[in-house]
Amino acid sequence: MKYSSKEFGNPPEVDWTPMIDMTFQLIAFFMFTLSFSDADINERIRLPNSELAKPPDQKAEKPLTLQLTKEGIVLYGGQEVPLEGMSRNLENEAEYLIRQHTDDPGVVAGATIILRADAEAQGGQVRRLIKICQDAGFENFVLRAKEERR
Repeated sequence: MKYSSKEFGNPPEVDWTPMIDMTFQLIAFFMFTLSFSDADINERIRLPNSELAKPPDQKAEKPLTLQLTKEGIVLYGGQEVPLEGMSRNLENEAEYLIRQHTDDPGVVAGATIILRADAEAQGGQVRRLIKICQDAGFENFVLRAKEERR
């Protein structure tokens, strides 16, 4: 049996305004609550405990996060790079900073290396990574540790 639209009238129209409004509110909510600073943090790195650890006084202006695993692999920009191969990556980063800030000749020295080393990483590996960074022209370092609660 066929039904025509004349028998039942026009189908009801749906008002999409509240749905669109809610969608935009959710987008705005997630934009404000999403933290990009945690994007550089990898869960494989277990920071060492320290009684002297404290939150930074101010945010680093040009941060560059390097994470050293206990195996001696550096997690850098989403890549796993052997410690020996970091010199070329850091030289490229220094060149990029110089090109971006032509008005500031000391931009590389002013950039801050945030070093997150695993608690089981060898101290010699940490020192070698800092030396590689210094050879590339970086001078400011921040070593991350987990604050030990008393």
